[in-house]
Amino acid sequence: QVQLVESGGGLVQAGDSLRLSCAASGRSFGWYGMGWFRQAPGKEREFVAAISWRGSTTADSVKGRFTISRDNAKDTVYLQMASLKVEDTAVYYCVATSGSEIRTKWRWDGMDYWGKGTLVTVSS
Repeated sequence: QVQLVESGGGLVQAGDSLRLSCAASGRSFGWYGMGWFRQAPGKEREFVAAISWRGSTTADSVKGRFTISRDNAKDTVYLQMASLKVEDTAVYYCVATSGSEIRTKWRWDGMDYWGKGTLVTVSS
């Protein structure tokens, strides 16, 4: 059974840093594209970052503050978040896709696997 399990969420203050992790299991994800979406209260879910063997990319809203990385030996993807803002408050979801393209916009419903999410709350 394939699972994506996020961890690392919590309550932080504006300006703080936080690292999210997503552990994948049930198959090898070395060739899969993996990434993060988020959904803030009352807002639509949005793409945050993606990584594959082709490289990585982040949304404009987090560019320069968030970094995505992965450890294929552990089938784990990370999201390092720095200079957090109140507007970064959201549930962060890990996703995986059998595709490796990161230049085209990822769609939530285009993914193959989804985690259940971890809540990040940034206070002012």
